[in-house]
Amino acid sequence: MSESVWIIAEAGVNHNGAIDRALQLVDVAADAGADAVKFQTFRADKLATARAAKADYQRTNTGESNSQLEMLRDLELSADDHRRIVERCRQKEIAFMSTAFDVESLLMLEGFNVPAIKIPSGDLTSADLLLSAARLRRKLIMSTGMATLGEIEEALGVVAFGLTMHRPPTRRADFQLAYLSAAGRDALRSNVTLLHCVTEYPAEPDIVNLRAMDTMASAFGLPVGYSDHTMGIEVSLAAVARGAKVIEKHFTLDRTLPGPDHAASLEPAELKRMVSGIRNIERALGSAIKGPVAAELRNRSVARRSLVAARRIAQGEVFAAEMISAKRPGDGLSPMEAWNLIGRRATRDYDPDEQIEP
Repeated sequence: MSESVWIIAEAGVNHNGAIDRALQLVDVAADAGADAVKFQTFRADKLATARAAKADYQRTNTGESNSQLEMLRDLELSADDHRRIVERCRQKEIAFMSTAFDVESLLMLEGFNVPAIKIPSGDLTSADLLLSAARLRRKLIMSTGMATLGEIEEALGVVAFGLTMHRPPTRRADFQLAYLSAAGRDALRSNVTLLHCVTEYPAEPDIVNLRAMDTMASAFGLPVGYSDHTMGIEVSLAAVARGAKVIEKHFTLDRTLPGPDHAASLEPAELKRMVSGIRNIERALGSAIKGPVAAELRNRSVARRSLVAARRIAQGEVFAAEMISAKRPGDGLSPMEAWNLIGRRATRDYDPDEQIEP
């Protein structure tokens, strides 16, 4: 991952289970200039039981006719599908990522040399998955939707244990001890980025609370980013301006397609505008030093003023306030010198508007 904002174009399950659509999504993400395109890797039977209900937004977007388990089965990608997607990413020179929802899927992704492992908000309390992910010793990006600071801290304890300990945990307190240890905190700083997230699709701006990014950065001393479920691109751009190091945003080929996530996703042109906007904001953030940049220096004499004679002044006259004025260009005596000039005698004659010499 680079020092610039890492932009993850979240394809998720917007392929609707079709490999050809998944490959198109890779093309769109690469064309938009995203750093990575991310899918979701799971086995439905390991993720949900038959009685697991759909979320309200899922019922709205997919109807009531099937269960969450049945919906997930239709959205699975096979190992061969993954290989084809990874190859397409290589051809398009974009990083491949996927969120693993079970340990078996996590280990499969490890074989694809992903640049980072994504922990979804719903699995922030899935200790076994967190521990397995940490022990792969890769960069971790952890979404924190629905979580309290205490839950985030406990999840980071599991990760700290996995990063620093080779033995199995024997009690829950092992995780807190790992989190509080110097080795654990160092390991977290080197490996973990936290994403602020609001687990609602779409999320309205008034529940986003971007300032929570600042709270997490202060509380945990880790890089922070934002997983955006709002409509449009404005909130992602605002998150970058507030210091987000990672932006994750859902996208689709067509928002009107059937499926759980299409309606709250960006279409291709919008994704491209978001990436372009983020890169411009990065450029605009620039340096924290306040001073004239090179481009300003050539404009300084044009925009600023110099002290000039307000009327004809004879040599030997004593300068008074009404005798001097300040006008462009600014290549002479600064108007800040006016008070030092008052009370002194003119060393020569001045015509109106002539710059006064020191």
